[in-house]
Amino acid sequence: MGKLIISSFIGIDGYAAAPNDELVPPPPTPDLFRYFIEPNHACGAFIYGRVTYTFMVGYWTSPAADAAMAKQLAAQRKVVYSRTLKAADWGNVTISRGDDLAGDIAALKRETEKDIAILGSAQLANAFLAAGLVDGLHLLVNPVMIGAGKLLFQGGYGRLKWKFVNARPFDSGAVLLDYERA
Repeated sequence: MGKLIISSFIGIDGYAAAPNDELVPPPPTPDLFRYFIEPNHACGAFIYGRVTYTFMVGYWTSPAADAAMAKQLAAQRKVVYSRTLKAADWGNVTISRGDDLAGDIAALKRETEKDIAILGSAQLANAFLAAGLVDGLHLLVNPVMIGAGKLLFQGGYGRLKWKFVNARPFDSGAVLLDYERA
């Protein structure tokens, strides 16, 4: 059975986004794609909050996106958690209002043997942490201090212990950290 993984980039100060929900990713490099982007694409399903979903749709439906990868991502199973989003039409996507997180994850795990990735979506990631549903962390630490905005880990859950799995530094100065529940 696949694991539920939080996959996000963060600044070294723990912020996942600037005050205006601006995402601040590290510079794209071939290694970044190989070790952070591609493993995410191998997941059985993606979970997004509304802001991250809107960002992803904006990029992956633009002329700047790699056409083959964009087609693959559109076909991938996606769940967008939002209380306000009325429609989502980027390929294989459904909207959930978040009333039954455990039930939603159980259903997704029945659909796929692969991991399920919560991409970005700090508020949503924290809801899954508080519900005790997260099995792993895939964190790309960007060598920048964002200074304010949205922290990836916002609290509101008990002490959670994690086992270190791997660290991979990149030429950009970013470091990929992988943890699983201890």
